[in-house]
Amino acid sequence: MKIKELRAKAMKLPLTPGVYIMKNDKKEIIYIGKAKALKNRVSQYFGSDKNHPEKVRQMVAHVSAFDYILCGSEFEALVLECSLIKQHKPKYNILLKDDKGYSYIRISKEAYPKLSFEMQKSDDGAEYLGPYMSAWYAKNAVDEAKKIFKLPSCGKSFPRDINKGRPCLNYYIKQCSAPCCGKISQNDYRESVASAVEFLRTGNTDSVKIMTEKMNRAVENLEFELAAKLRDRITAVKRITEKQKVVAANVREQDVISVMTEGGDACFAVLRFEDGRLFDKEDFLIKDIGEQADFGALRREFIQQYYTMRDKIPPIVTVDGEVENEELLAQWLTEKLNQNKKVRFVHPQKGEQMRILDMSKQNAAERLAQSRGHLGHELTALDELAKLLGLSKVPVYIESYDISNLAGTENVAGMIVFKNGRPYKDSYRRFRIKGFVGQDDYASMNEVLTRRFEEYFKNKDSGEGFGQLPDLILLDGGKGQVSAVRPVLEKFGLTIPLFGMVKDGSHRTRAITDEGHEIAITSKRQAFTLVSTIQDEVHRFAIGYHRLARKKKAFSSSLTNIDGIGTERAKALLSYFKTIKRIKEADIEELMNVKCMNRPAAEAVYRYYHYDDGKIIDRTGDEENE
Repeated sequence: MKIKELRAKAMKLPLTPGVYIMKNDKKEIIYIGKAKALKNRVSQYFGSDKNHPEKVRQMVAHVSAFDYILCGSEFEALVLECSLIKQHKPKYNILLKDDKGYSYIRISKEAYPKLSFEMQKSDDGAEYLGPYMSAWYAKNAVDEAKKIFKLPSCGKSFPRDINKGRPCLNYYIKQCSAPCCGKISQNDYRESVASAVEFLRTGNTDSVKIMTEKMNRAVENLEFELAAKLRDRITAVKRITEKQKVVAANVREQDVISVMTEGGDACFAVLRFEDGRLFDKEDFLIKDIGEQADFGALRREFIQQYYTMRDKIPPIVTVDGEVENEELLAQWLTEKLNQNKKVRFVHPQKGEQMRILDMSKQNAAERLAQSRGHLGHELTALDELAKLLGLSKVPVYIESYDISNLAGTENVAGMIVFKNGRPYKDSYRRFRIKGFVGQDDYASMNEVLTRRFEEYFKNKDSGEGFGQLPDLILLDGGKGQVSAVRPVLEKFGLTIPLFGMVKDGSHRTRAITDEGHEIAITSKRQAFTLVSTIQDEVHRFAIGYHRLARKKKAFSSSLTNIDGIGTERAKALLSYFKTIKRIKEADIEELMNVKCMNRPAAEAVYRYYHYDDGKIIDRTGDEENE
């Protein structure tokens, strides 16, 4: 009833730009949005919810009333929306926690001073450098200074802990001078700290000039040991500088924004460049966005919130996909920049900008993966595969199938599952082909998938095992296998992405195929590695089951050579004892414990494996190793 009333009210709204404000039954604002035509936008919320993401459905379920504010243009509505969201912080809008604050580099006052990164400045008598706006920059600077000047990064205190243990790995890889073992004098240590502070104050270029002058003076004064130490420091600084060039951009000032999603959560990563170099990195976790998120709208909301918190606006914002209302956002950012420069969005497809965007996505993937307890490269590979195959979402749950037989005998199949980019062995399954005798890989694949989805409809309420639908199906084979399975999906009314994995002449993964064309994957390193791993694993699993089936058949055949032992008794013996060796070791009483066995049959088995014309024999060797 409430929804009908709200829809009736929405249908009376004007077709003009404005901002709408959703409220719950406590009159609390729970969502704020803007619209080009208020009637069309607001009425959508209270119509059919079939196309709504889960988060929108939850929000609508809590709406008890709404207000609206008319605006002169859609741009005015955007500006007002940003202002109201910042003021009210509604529950169902994307809300970013801004932990950006000043950070410092601390130099302790003690016999052996230490460098550390601090978020706050304390009145403790220590020396502080800063403040720095970028905590990421300050932390990296401390780490680099410690490596260059070989300062300890452990928690030991000197001179208290000197000579109380062996040096750590950092000493052996020449990243620490090991004061813990007396490898450096106190005076030399303090000089290293002073040089590190000078490096942090002056930066890479100036510190190299200063150290070069000191090195030349040391050579003139025949102080070759000091000159060598300065030379090593200069080399270390230059090495750090070269590493920084890897993330340098030709564009002097820009932000690079990307998003990764998994399991209804998202992470945005922002890389900020100034003077062509990376000077800051931020990431933001956003929970419960839903499985079917609108990425264009998601990026728009994030960009609005992010630049509401930031005064520094770059002229170029590089993003990893479509942004809803991109032109309006660019206009809004241009006015915030206020430097007679126009802000524009860039969507790179190749080259240096694409490389930097990939680096941003890797950071987002790593942060999101950490929050969910697995590895970033696995999520990156899944995202790469999704884009390669044109999937609407990252395939978190992948099923793969392979058929194995020998000239049509012991026809079996293996099903494996990769969850979050890694094997999920709890859901591996084996199938024995039952519908026909002989070799027909296409018919076998059809039968296996039919049986799999029949089990889904029996168990779908559980949401586990066969009760869960995959995000992607990969078949070991080409378009013939895909064509054999497609009717199965159509029969059950399922729209699951389906592809085959094609191998080259050396039995290595070459491409992915559907029924129409092949998709080369060799250029996508992480996706290629993932698909190759899946194909190798499903082949291993299927052929392992085939070999086991052949072995059991061979064992069963040997048992049926015994007088009085037919197929049923052979199966019962193998089921009970598991191996021929254990059957051979059993006495007559133990053999009689098996269902279907009587004393004459047990005695026949015992005689077969122990006596022949009064001589003791062993008939198990070849059978056990077959």
